[in-house]
Amino acid sequence: MIRAGAAACVAGAFVLPLFRKRLRVPPRVALGALAAGSIGAGVLLPPSRKRNAGVFMMQMWGFFMAHEFPYDDPEALRERLRFRYPVVTDRLIGLGRLPNTRLQESLVHLGPRNGVDRALSWTHWIWFFEPCVALGVILWRRPEQFPKAARQMAATFDIGCAIYFAVPTAPPWWSSQEGHTEGDKVRRIMVEVGEATWGVGWNRMYSTLGGNPWAAMPSLHFGTSLMAAILLAESGPVEGVIGWAYSMTLGFALVYLGEHYVTDLLAGTALVGAVRVGEPVVAPAL
Repeated sequence: MIRAGAAACVAGAFVLPLFRKRLRVPPRVALGALAAGSIGAGVLLPPSRKRNAGVFMMQMWGFFMAHEFPYDDPEALRERLRFRYPVVTDRLIGLGRLPNTRLQESLVHLGPRNGVDRALSWTHWIWFFEPCVALGVILWRRPEQFPKAARQMAATFDIGCAIYFAVPTAPPWWSSQEGHTEGDKVRRIMVEVGEATWGVGWNRMYSTLGGNPWAAMPSLHFGTSLMAAILLAESGPVEGVIGWAYSMTLGFALVYLGEHYVTDLLAGTALVGAVRVGEPVVAPAL
């Protein structure tokens, strides 16, 4: 009976969020189903590496679906949307101009479809796999470290997602398109490269992966890559060098491509710091 209930929780975690609009499932019910899915996976599978990986993958599925929920009603979300404060703070950081604009203008001489734009766009796209790959390396190389690493990575995703719900914030490319950055024009270079690279398939690919354009503060792209770098460094020196190199390159890419403000990256860094400090405190209760 218990295993049947756990299996039902796992199935519900996939079905209810995925078909929530068609089935008219309230977001709160879908969130509950996602939370139950991770618990169900832990009950269903015996203690093993497979169980550890399964619970974490259910967690990642939960984030992937849940961060889109606020955008189910774009008009209601737009009424709560913040877009001015990151412009103000980034102009202070950029000494009067947005760092996004400064970086883009500094490399404009390279011309359209240059190698730098393509390389940095691919750096951004790789992120969709990077946190899971990093945790997979830890599970393979240092399985005893995996539970702690998975808790910290999961907490980074979960807390960031909660902030997306509470304080929806627009990214620089959107604010620029809407005229909120005044004289600082910010291109969305990743889309330009995506259209040139993937052709007619780009729109379908982007609509699948970019379900909530106002999930920008904090930058979980940077925050989770930073967390991965720290966890990989604890796993081994070579892994750490690779993790840190990727994280720093991604941070530059996110600002240059127009995906995030520097303020978003700083908030992602602060989130990682809070999780690193807080996880050992709450771990015994968990």
